[in-house]
Amino acid sequence: MRQEVKQAELRAETVNWVRDLVNEPPNLLGPVELEQEAREMAGREGLRMTVLGDKAIKNRGMGLLASVAAGTRQGAKLLHLRHLPEGPVRGRVALVGKGVTFDSGGLSLKPPSSQPDMKSDMAGAATVLGIMRAVAQENLPWEVHGIVPTCENMPGPGATRPGDVFQSMSGKTVEVRNTDAEGRLILADALTYAKELKPDLIVDFATLTGACVVALGSLTAGVFGNKPEWNERAKAAADKAGELVWPMPLEPGLKSELRSNVADLRNTGSRWGGAISAALFLEEFVDKTPWLHFDIAGPGFLDKTHGFHPKGGTGFGVLSLLSLLGLKGTD
Repeated sequence: MRQEVKQAELRAETVNWVRDLVNEPPNLLGPVELEQEAREMAGREGLRMTVLGDKAIKNRGMGLLASVAAGTRQGAKLLHLRHLPEGPVRGRVALVGKGVTFDSGGLSLKPPSSQPDMKSDMAGAATVLGIMRAVAQENLPWEVHGIVPTCENMPGPGATRPGDVFQSMSGKTVEVRNTDAEGRLILADALTYAKELKPDLIVDFATLTGACVVALGSLTAGVFGNKPEWNERAKAAADKAGELVWPMPLEPGLKSELRSNVADLRNTGSRWGGAISAALFLEEFVDKTPWLHFDIAGPGFLDKTHGFHPKGGTGFGVLSLLSLLGLKGTD
């Protein structure tokens, strides 16, 4: 019982730490500051960490991540944290979190009413950093990699234009039809980076689409995956953790909406089924690797308290993923 209480205390502290990150104003938490927060946490918890800056990102061929940051002053970064457990290892997991520290929409500018809460567009990144913190504190028997692509999305000089085409780290080219669909661009390069680690499972967290909020409401995350058994485990883990998750389809019939006349893919489909087409876009970059995608656009940041989730940043997803790593049958 003492061990369980101690674990609950540690996880509560971690969730609150994630909430604080998400609630920081965007002028106080940009990519540089997010890197510093991650570095300080990694140092405290004994995690290994490397950082790719603009030059390294371009050298690695991450043209999509670089394109989103093209109109910003701070540029882009890719953070890579590693937990290497003591003792037997159950498997290797790669976590990817969307880290857009402010999303203006770029040249496809959001309306003013939609912008004030866009500091929360790095909630996926904060979730991944929180999971890494907890995994290290509890020395969970998994090799876990936390990968955070981070930048701002701004309409500054050099910003990406609708109609521009960029090559991804995977080699696939992407036509940018809407610069406000930037999260899937930075995730695509990060997923390719994660895939090269040869993990047993990739899990990404992202405040990705308003369409998912339309479908499921603000309290429930959509979970997509390319392996039915992992979808079932994800739902069971979220139920155990007390977080609301609903499995969503990867309907192959919508893939045609991502076809481009000038590139391998376009970054948006029609307005219908937008959460599904976004997930289908991400699936293009994981190939056969088992993969789960949590669209936390609703529950990652709330306008009022619900249950143990407060107004503002919630830390959604931390407890579900830790529950997933603890489920029997996930070896």
